Amino acid sequence: MLTAAEASATRPPPQSGRRASTFVTGRKRRRKRLAWRRGPLRNRVEYIALRSLGLLLRLLPVQAASAFMGWCWRTIAPSLHRQPRVLKQLAFAFPEKSPEDIERIASAMWDNLGRVFAESFMIDRILAAGLIETRTEPITDYLRNERKGVVFVSLHTGNFELAITASLAAGIKAAGVYQRVKNPLIDRFLVQSRRDRYPRGLFEKGAQVARKLMRIAREGGAVSLMADLRDRRGINVPFFGRPAPSTTFPALICRTSDAILVAARVIRTEGARFIIEGKVVEVPRTEDREADVEEATRRLQALFEEWIREHPEQWMWAHRRWG
Repeated sequence: MLTAAEASATRPPPQSGRRASTFVTGRKRRRKRLAWRRGPLRNRVEYIALRSLGLLLRLLPVQAASAFMGWCWRTIAPSLHRQPRVLKQLAFAFPEKSPEDIERIASAMWDNLGRVFAESFMIDRILAAGLIETRTEPITDYLRNERKGVVFVSLHTGNFELAITASLAAGIKAAGVYQRVKNPLIDRFLVQSRRDRYPRGLFEKGAQVARKLMRIAREGGAVSLMADLRDRRGINVPFFGRPAPSTTFPALICRTSDAILVAARVIRTEGARFIIEGKVVEVPRTEDREADVEEATRRLQALFEEWIREHPEQWMWAHRRWG
């Protein structure tokens, strides 16, 4: 422990005049910037901007709003910080493609994401206009006959916000999970706008939600999850020829509760028109539960890779997928 004299000796010398004033001023500026970043004022500004943009987009026809935001994202996003990651991951996944092809896929991906942004404000109008073709009837009939729990899993392709609408239209009520956003006002708005699509509840991603979803599946209910992004707590399975940390949770629920695992995808066909398809993923049920979960996870990610290869421009390459 320092004596008073030693403590005094270790203190920095007092700042003199102008230098001290500059130091204090700089510190105040940093505090103001932090307050702006974290404070309620910025949250309100972001929320008002989002809601205003949504209202403006709803003044346009669905196809026009979708095309306009696609153009905006396709024009602006390539100059932002995520573009190098997009190009790097595309080049790794498709080494046979030329740099020009990679750039073309990246541009089309940003266009798709911009369209998804606009369409998220008008899902009710997309449904009312009959812009979605569902090809999931055989699967929904199978699920009704089996009378078991079901875990729907999807990936960020096409307009992924629409994936759940096929099961909802078939009368299958599911619970969903969402990733909370930092802005509480926007978070509340997003939850409210999605809640009707998840009649069994929309739960914030976290440690406690696992038990709720497991219980729903065991009781014969339906659960909906996104399962294509990097999960550091998952296991490494092959994805485009390279180990990728992948969530085991969908497979674990199915293996534990005897639920059925169904993968679904949304394909954008032309503008704001879509096809929803699904496929049952077989979950092994041997004496080795851990191995069964790993194999089911591998099968799911292999199916996702197959689907992404068919429409690479519609998958979200902006997120870090590999370790």
